[in-house]
Amino acid sequence: MNSPDWLDPILYPFAYHTLQLPDGKLHYVDEGQGEPIVFVHGTPTWSFVWRQQIKSLSRQFRCVAPDHLGFGLSDKPADFSYTPEAHAQNLEQLITHLQLKNITLVLHDFGGPISLRYALRNPENVKRLVILNTWMWPLEGEKRMIQLSRFMSSSVGKFLYLQLGFSVRLLLPQGYHERRHLTSDIKRHYQKPLSKASKRLGTWRFAVALHEANPYFAELWKQWEKLRAIPKLILWGEKDKLLPLHLLDTWQQTFPEAKVIRYKAGHFLQEEKGGEVADAIRAFMA
Repeated sequence: MNSPDWLDPILYPFAYHTLQLPDGKLHYVDEGQGEPIVFVHGTPTWSFVWRQQIKSLSRQFRCVAPDHLGFGLSDKPADFSYTPEAHAQNLEQLITHLQLKNITLVLHDFGGPISLRYALRNPENVKRLVILNTWMWPLEGEKRMIQLSRFMSSSVGKFLYLQLGFSVRLLLPQGYHERRHLTSDIKRHYQKPLSKASKRLGTWRFAVALHEANPYFAELWKQWEKLRAIPKLILWGEKDKLLPLHLLDTWQQTFPEAKVIRYKAGHFLQEEKGGEVADAIRAFMA
């Protein structure tokens, strides 16, 4: 299979690569040469969310960006568990398959608890961390998020996600501070991979994972000291309506040595502040 017809080669001009995993084919971007940067997306996005950074940074670095199973151009198997831990195992297989060394991990949303397991297990192979609007600890204290997650695990919530496309139709626009950045073309590139109920399982499972995966998040958080020596850059959209701003406080209190840049942007700051985010990563790597 090659890139689908609906994919705009100007917006997303990247070669098509896949890795066959036990549960399905994982699509990934692999552009440029040099020191590797691995971009890890959350929900309901895919590697498309990193396109501005990849276009800019692949001139100097090797940019790798997978689509998790259930997202983007990857397979969407009906019998995959879609837990953060399962996605983390897939990411580790991709990094091993590509033999990436001394990587910079760039993580956003669920990409945080997915990719940070790799960093905790292989700190010697992670040269830097770039953290965008994410977390790696249990969310029990976030009452609104937990209540919403429990509701989404109900039959009504599942109907909203699978049949009505709740995540990409309603939550995605909420992730923008300035809606003008979510043009009809860009919105189409997020909706097309999730065009049917059978393709939306991954987004629903992430909604449920906000409360169900708390034991996994807790296991990660117990080991945070292993990340202490890895240089960190925190880029944060402070107008985020999907994740509370005080998550940034937890990062800063835990890793006071990290450089922090705040943007007047929503949850998807890599969309709204594309060039600025790319420049900040480039400066950090220099």
